[in-house]
Amino acid sequence: MKEDRENFHGTSKAARSSSGSGDIVTVRPSDEVLSRQKLPYFVGVSEATAGARGISMNLIVIPPGGAAQPHLHRGYETAVYLLQGRVETRFGPGLRKSIINQAGDFIFIPANLPHQPVNLSATEPARAIVARNDPNEQESVVPYDPKMERE
Repeated sequence: MKEDRENFHGTSKAARSSSGSGDIVTVRPSDEVLSRQKLPYFVGVSEATAGARGISMNLIVIPPGGAAQPHLHRGYETAVYLLQGRVETRFGPGLRKSIINQAGDFIFIPANLPHQPVNLSATEPARAIVARNDPNEQESVVPYDPKMERE
């Protein structure tokens, strides 16, 4: 078995193990980065870190009392598993709808749906594993201004 270690974006280390029919890639994020949604996250599986072609998976952290910037993922679906915390997600036109999720919930966000997750705790971070059918984990993130649809 051959193992290589590479550094991608200065934030993740990937270990590749060759078996002859492909590689298994392990990604160990070493630093958090700021997402386009203005939240700290740890890049996991993506095109850049693992050579993924149709998926990305990352750890996102919403600081105590924090919120993502309102946004949508143009053309890509999102699946979330909430590891820690309680999060209110505002969504839809003008972000007029909302749902509250807690640790242990699986959450599906359709492509192109405006949304904004908000950590309901003032003292504890919320942590979630986020997967998308987009290998470039931040490329399809589009800022959303809810005021445009509230008037």
